[in-house]
Amino acid sequence: MALVPFPGPQSGAYKLPPDDDEDSIFGGGAGKMSFLEHLDELRLRIVRACIGIGVGILLSFGFIQQIFNFLLAPTRKVLPPGVKIIYTEPGEAFGMYITVSLIAGAVIASPYVMYQVWMFIAPGLYSKEKKMAIPFVLFTTIGFLGGAAFNHFVAFPFLMKFFAQFNGIDLAFMPRLEDTFSLYTKMLLGMGVVFQLPTVVFFLAKMRLVTAKFLWDHGKYAVLIAYVIAAVITPTGDPMNQTIFAAPMIVLYFLSILIAWVVNPRSRQQNRDV
Repeated sequence: MALVPFPGPQSGAYKLPPDDDEDSIFGGGAGKMSFLEHLDELRLRIVRACIGIGVGILLSFGFIQQIFNFLLAPTRKVLPPGVKIIYTEPGEAFGMYITVSLIAGAVIASPYVMYQVWMFIAPGLYSKEKKMAIPFVLFTTIGFLGGAAFNHFVAFPFLMKFFAQFNGIDLAFMPRLEDTFSLYTKMLLGMGVVFQLPTVVFFLAKMRLVTAKFLWDHGKYAVLIAYVIAAVITPTGDPMNQTIFAAPMIVLYFLSILIAWVVNPRSRQQNRDV
């Protein structure tokens, strides 16, 4: 870095030129944002995200029946012959159609929503870190869709099959529409968040905030936390159901260790030196 003469009375005095990254932390040299400016920026991003979800809801209404049937498929497969999903309140079925459209709209708009999240946190990053906008949107979207797919094709059908096994002569399994979708939505959001773990570790490793060694050393705590989260997500205390939810979290955690090891080569070199 070149030294710049300091325009002062003492000859031979020098100062360092400002770091480009430091000037660009808050918007490319535009100066730091005040607290009220941060609140205004947050409001803007929330409004835009809601608009994106609203557009997704309108688009989903054109295929609402197909989407509704797709979401009900895991439950219908485990119902005894002749048994249907019931609703007991006049507006319950209509309300579920609205809920389905909200879920579908959020999924459709998820890339745009993730982009708004990135645009909110980007002013607090260095200029080289701001270039990760596209990977952030791509990976978070893939993670959410991966979690939704795991919930729909693996976790939720397994759980409903577990509930349906108690159907018999004295007990009839007749799931209520609102309860079924409430459970489905809770599990969907939970799995969508859990599947963001590799993405979070990827960016933390890029910013050198975590290393593969740190994650490996704390692996036993990660396994414990995974079972605690699984116990919160699952509505039963059955160990098998908890394992179904905890297993992907554990696999994703150790996959994240590999990601951190690949992303941050400097930490690998330090470990060899030690």
